[in-house]
Amino acid sequence: MSEKLKVLLVFGTRPEAIKMAPVYLELSKRDCIIPEVCVTAQHREMLDQVLELFKISPDYDLDIMQHNQDLWTLTSNVLYRMKTIIEKSNPHIILVHGDTTTTMATSISAFYSKVPIGHVEAGLRTYDIYYPFPEEINRVVTDCVSSYFFAPTELSVQNLVSMGANKNYIFKTGNTVIDALLYTVNNHKSSLGMINLDKNLKTILITAHRRENFGKPLENVCHALLDIVKNHSDIQVVYPVHLNPNVQEPVKRILGNQERIILTKPLDYAPFASLMAESHIILTDSGGIQEEAPSLGKPVLVLREETERPEAVEHGTVKLIGTNREKIYSLVDKLLTDNSFYSSMAEATNPYGDGLASKRIADILEQNRQNLISKNNIHLKSPLGQEN
Repeated sequence: MSEKLKVLLVFGTRPEAIKMAPVYLELSKRDCIIPEVCVTAQHREMLDQVLELFKISPDYDLDIMQHNQDLWTLTSNVLYRMKTIIEKSNPHIILVHGDTTTTMATSISAFYSKVPIGHVEAGLRTYDIYYPFPEEINRVVTDCVSSYFFAPTELSVQNLVSMGANKNYIFKTGNTVIDALLYTVNNHKSSLGMINLDKNLKTILITAHRRENFGKPLENVCHALLDIVKNHSDIQVVYPVHLNPNVQEPVKRILGNQERIILTKPLDYAPFASLMAESHIILTDSGGIQEEAPSLGKPVLVLREETERPEAVEHGTVKLIGTNREKIYSLVDKLLTDNSFYSSMAEATNPYGDGLASKRIADILEQNRQNLISKNNIHLKSPLGQEN
């Protein structure tokens, strides 16, 4: 029997776990592939929720999370400790996802070990190195040392071509978050009793936790939510509050104990998916929710000045609104009062895929199994700058 392809999947945050879980499940179905999982636990509690949902038991766990850890500590810990994991696992290829510090540091560690890297959700760009920070540079660095590029959209493909990646190893797959969302909605419908929603009110769901929104921007968002609740008696706001102290403090100070504003702890993915489905409007600075919510027919207002996911903006399902208090209020007010405007966003098509991205990635790895095992693929010698 021919040698099996060993694939090591590495991730550390809840969003990564959500998007990599369906890839792992698909790889596990293939007789010719041995998938292993290493978690860095960049986000411990929220990561474990997803692992339990998808019934994934990590083969390796770095458990690096520290209270209020900075980027220097996080990067150096992942970079150094992944060396030992790579030596133990001895994979033929390492899969990383997206734009986290775990992804970037793991990619550099794999590069130092001369192990090929497959980048899931490759090619996203804002072309602003400080926005989002540090994610833009994380994904650029990862793409620079990757050998296989699993791009979610045609725009992502073109971004990779523009940077010099070999077209033969860029694959448009769709986004695996749609796979995870559809799997969860179909198999793990959750009761929302713990939130105590008023069924007679429309629900506005908000998530906001990015570093660039710490301080005044997040305070502006909170005050805009107060304005919305004050002037619309038929709505309620639900805010699952990120555990970071920079989020907890202003949110609880401004929004705590306010009528029709429900602050909850971060939700497990299954109830969160159910909450998205129940919501009328979603406000977020998250990347993944920009991709997920359109599949559920929900208008999304993005609390950022730029996005690496412009496809949904172009399709009309998402609008970039930043963190200006008056602008947030104005757009939410319009969605609540103008039915045609609401429908134009809710009924637009989702550009991020059909739920088969993980299968496509597994197919690609299976088709390239012998090249990866034998390391005779010329592309692996220089992932960038080939003849296109």
